Amino acid sequence: MSDSTDVRKGLVGVIADRTAVSKVNVETNSLLYRGYPVQELAAMCDFEDVVYLLWNGDLPSPEERARVAAIEHAHRDLGDRLRGVIQRLPDDSHPMDVVRTAVSVLGGEDPTAWSHDPDEIRDKALILIAKVPAVVAYIQRHRRGLPEIAPREDLGYAANFLWMTFGEEPPEVVRKAFDVSMTLYAEHSFNASTFTARVVASTLSDYYSAVVAAIGALKGPLHGGANEAVMRTFDEIGSAANVGPWLDDALAERRKIMGFGHRVYKRGDSRVPTMKAALDTLVDHYGRDDIADLYDALETEFVSRKGIYPNLDYPSGPAYHLMGFDTELFTPLFVAARIAGWTAHVQEQLASNTLIRPLSLYDGPAERHIEGYVADAAARQAQTRQEEPAG
Repeated sequence: MSDSTDVRKGLVGVIADRTAVSKVNVETNSLLYRGYPVQELAAMCDFEDVVYLLWNGDLPSPEERARVAAIEHAHRDLGDRLRGVIQRLPDDSHPMDVVRTAVSVLGGEDPTAWSHDPDEIRDKALILIAKVPAVVAYIQRHRRGLPEIAPREDLGYAANFLWMTFGEEPPEVVRKAFDVSMTLYAEHSFNASTFTARVVASTLSDYYSAVVAAIGALKGPLHGGANEAVMRTFDEIGSAANVGPWLDDALAERRKIMGFGHRVYKRGDSRVPTMKAALDTLVDHYGRDDIADLYDALETEFVSRKGIYPNLDYPSGPAYHLMGFDTELFTPLFVAARIAGWTAHVQEQLASNTLIRPLSLYDGPAERHIEGYVADAAARQAQTRQEEPAG
């Protein structure tokens, strides 16, 4: 390689592999899961159907859905060993650290963790789909000094998740908004955490290691942590009336405004209208026009000044807040959904595997040798002795 070699920082524009899992359709500005527009899936399917679609390529029949649901329902309980590990972690551990540790524990308990059989990987993933909601619910309730709530097998995925977290059957408007968020977060092509999972899978490591590594990538505020940052921004601004002065200061200080901009979308994140519609239903349900006013004011002001549009984290942050989730739980909710996409990509990577090992363009010192260093050191030492005063 020469100095003129084209280096794509952040792998911008680099096509690393093929995938049949999802695609951003530039012509329609739509995200497709296995060919289906995600807004259609969010409107007409539940998260469980989307999980099956991502893993198997087609939506499930009633019989297939019932079989998968039975496995997921059977693993919803946290379990004594996992509960004990979580209890031994410091109370101030970040929830993402707890979730990451929980996945490691589940991998350590699995005697077939090293299996690369597609059916067995799907079974492992189903267990994570069932367990992570229990972990997230336990974290929130423990942080609030509340007792753990046992899962219910008569509830679907979203309703049970909310039940274990809040101890109440959610109104349909809340259940649907939460389910929509899970579907929208389920998959998004070769994003940072998904690519991390594929890199780990390409080494033929185990499935759990790929997921743990992906969780580590998702923890970063430039990826999954943005939905938490959005709510902290709302808290800092306070009300719609404060948006202008706040934004003046933020831009003068060159602060990054989280929840806006996306590496892939140039005309705005295609998932935002669907999540914004779900947020609007929650605003109406809870009577929180103040949230809507702040949301609209910040979006309007920022877009008019910078021409940068919201991404999915912008409406999902206040939506999770209205549902009652602690802000620190927003990114673990992202994990709960994205397990679906990570699993689909791990399966795809293993089905036609090549070790992912990119090159780099070296720009350090030219070749040099220890003999020269030793000679230089001896010369410097001799010079020092000559300069020392006699006496």
